[in-house]
Amino acid sequence: MGRIEKMNWRIKSLAFVFAVFLVSQVFLVSTVEAETDSWTDKASMLTGRRGCGSVAVSSGMIYVIGGVDADSVALSVNEMYNPTSNTWVAKASMPTPRANFGIVTYGNNIYVIGGGGVFGADGVTGVNEVYNTQTDTWETKTPMPTAREYLCANVVDGKIYLMGGNKPVNRDSPIYVSNVNEVYDIATDTWSSKTSPPMLVSSYASAVVGDKIYLISGIGDSGELTLIYDTKTDSWSNGAPIPQSVWGAAAGVTSGKQAPVRIYVIGGYPAFDLVQIYDPKTDSWAEGANMPTPRYRVSVSVVDDCLYVFGGPGNEGMIANEMYTPLDHDDVAALSMKGNTLVIFVIVVVIIAVIGAVMLVLKLKGKSNRQI
Repeated sequence: MGRIEKMNWRIKSLAFVFAVFLVSQVFLVSTVEAETDSWTDKASMLTGRRGCGSVAVSSGMIYVIGGVDADSVALSVNEMYNPTSNTWVAKASMPTPRANFGIVTYGNNIYVIGGGGVFGADGVTGVNEVYNTQTDTWETKTPMPTAREYLCANVVDGKIYLMGGNKPVNRDSPIYVSNVNEVYDIATDTWSSKTSPPMLVSSYASAVVGDKIYLISGIGDSGELTLIYDTKTDSWSNGAPIPQSVWGAAAGVTSGKQAPVRIYVIGGYPAFDLVQIYDPKTDSWAEGANMPTPRYRVSVSVVDDCLYVFGGPGNEGMIANEMYTPLDHDDVAALSMKGNTLVIFVIVVVIIAVIGAVMLVLKLKGKSNRQI
């Protein structure tokens, strides 16, 4: 085989490899897209409960803490879920058994604030307990000034915001809904007050996008409203109302890495299996695939832009762990993949063109030498 024939063979081989690469990329993208907007059943919790709290830490582990059992007994359990291995491990129990509290993660720590165990003022607390995920130990910090339950906690720039919630005046009085906005400074272990929500809120769903905290629906005066708190200006505004008002739902937000930034409001009463999706950029709502196990008083955590939903009433709901893959999951990755494919395509075309030019020069040079 001559030199030019060898080069022709190499070019053909390179073209074949590149064609296989392109086909594999198209197949991979189409496969990823086919699995989105769907639910997957995962390993059940070790302890069945409702009103528990969950957070995903930087390691990718999810901790599900507290709640109440089928007999409405407050729990102190702390269980760690590994999404990669789909396994559970029991961890050090929370010092104060309770449910329906605010929970956030910051650094290596998980902050569990407020909550309640039984009906009545004596069952509601402002306790602030911190779990260190590295040492598997708990520590008590300065309690929240206004004891309450059925609230969410959100962290922005090292400060934890706790808004609204319920607190009974005493065991014989009806529950009232608070509209306070109390902020815990992690660095100084101190509390301060900020501008209250414009109305009474409780049992709402909540998430953080950038510097803004979103309070969605719930019990009280909020109904179908989407309330937006700007932590920089200490001010409130309204977003587009949620299509179906719910209470006892939970929310998770995707990061924009493997799915565009969206807030997912999952479950709740009375739309137990509904997935309502809010786009903060367009201030609009959409709907996702229904949750397989209808429930409320759930907890949601997000890992790799997939949402894990834990707990809720009922025999199946109490131990449930179901994962939702958003409709547009991996769209960002797919676009990046397609972009990389295009870049590689251009590079290969240039290489082939250069090789072709070299071949032509050699061919012409060969003819010239033969003529001489």
